[in-house]
Amino acid sequence: MKQKHRRGIGWITFGLALGTGGATLQGCTDDGPGGRIAEQCGLDVDCTAGGFAEGQASISGIASIDAFFGAAIDLNAAIEGLSGSLRANLDAIGASVGLEPGASGAELAAGLTVFLDANLEGGLTIDYQPAQCSASVEAGVSAAAECDVDVDPGEVSASCSGSCDAEAGVEVDCGAEATLMCSGTAPQLDCSAGTCSGACVAQLEVAAECSGTCRGSCTVDGSTMTGFDGACAGECDGECAVDMSAGGECEFSCEGNCDYEAPEGGCDASATASCQAEAGASIECSAGCEGTVDPPSVSAECEATVDAKASASVQCTPPTLSFSYELRGDLEGGLQAEAEFRAWLEGFRIHFGAILAARAEAEVVVDAAAALVASASGAVQGAVEDLSADANISAAFGARCALIELPIAAEAMASSQGDLTANLSAAVEVVGVF
Repeated sequence: MKQKHRRGIGWITFGLALGTGGATLQGCTDDGPGGRIAEQCGLDVDCTAGGFAEGQASISGIASIDAFFGAAIDLNAAIEGLSGSLRANLDAIGASVGLEPGASGAELAAGLTVFLDANLEGGLTIDYQPAQCSASVEAGVSAAAECDVDVDPGEVSASCSGSCDAEAGVEVDCGAEATLMCSGTAPQLDCSAGTCSGACVAQLEVAAECSGTCRGSCTVDGSTMTGFDGACAGECDGECAVDMSAGGECEFSCEGNCDYEAPEGGCDASATASCQAEAGASIECSAGCEGTVDPPSVSAECEATVDAKASASVQCTPPTLSFSYELRGDLEGGLQAEAEFRAWLEGFRIHFGAILAARAEAEVVVDAAAALVASASGAVQGAVEDLSADANISAAFGARCALIELPIAAEAMASSQGDLTANLSAAVEVVGVF
């Protein structure tokens, strides 16, 4: 799962790759002995048994070719799903500022700007960490065994340059090139050696100013409010809880999620455990990998197929968002208007986070699609041309059907790619507002 910043896919070259391989198979459906034998043997003379459009990957009966189509089907489904998710969340944001479904990126950006200007002084600032993405190592391993007949399924494995899932509550050996990390509630809420995402709570021994939420009494201009639980524009006596939604270091008590190095004995059963590879290292992984999946070693014609299968399984978690804003002092409606804006912000948080996650996934699948297209010549046409003169008639007919299916797959994926590109462009304009 390699993340590079490319956007275009050369579908024209996909079609051009078909030009030479079909010539040797043109006589497969002639009214000669071969045609009659094919019909008598129940072979698909006219290639009508189903193909890419029906989600059928078993087109040729040749392992590497059918694995290629299987990867293309999975990748196309991932592209369509991402495009639909982006549009649904863009439409939800648009509706919240009075726009109709299908609004362009420019219309969404203008609508958001007008809405925010009507409610805020100086706009809205959003802080967040990049979306965390993981891919299924199992998907890549399975694809390797399906594509390359020389691969032994019992011996193949993949590696992960990032964080590989491990089982919590048991003793885990991550090896010399990785560190066992835990994610959950830190022991005694001490996250000073980790990263806290949630509330970082300081117990104030002496009343002092609090930049977050005061849990105790708040003294403002000599007046004390007891049982206070909110922003305090004065001195706080009790606990001061600072919002760390975007993650960071916490020298006090972390009441939220803490990512920390495992203590002796491993992670608690209530935590999530993972092996974090050292910088520049790649570790063997059989579970989910957060980072870059290095596919198993396979033949050259299978490399892009295996990578595409793994990339199609990628899932990115929406990042935690932290908002900074100042409501307009002359906001009509007072407390009611403020409550309505806060309610809008909670809905926006969900949709904006989902857009950020979808954009991260799109980077992976678009790159994988580009690599898969570039491999079409070797993965399909090369396999066809490698058929020996005495290849069995089933393989010959299967290869012919594969060549017929290639432009169908190209057209479908080009259409999906076009929709995704349009929705990604709209998402970029929405993110640009902030």
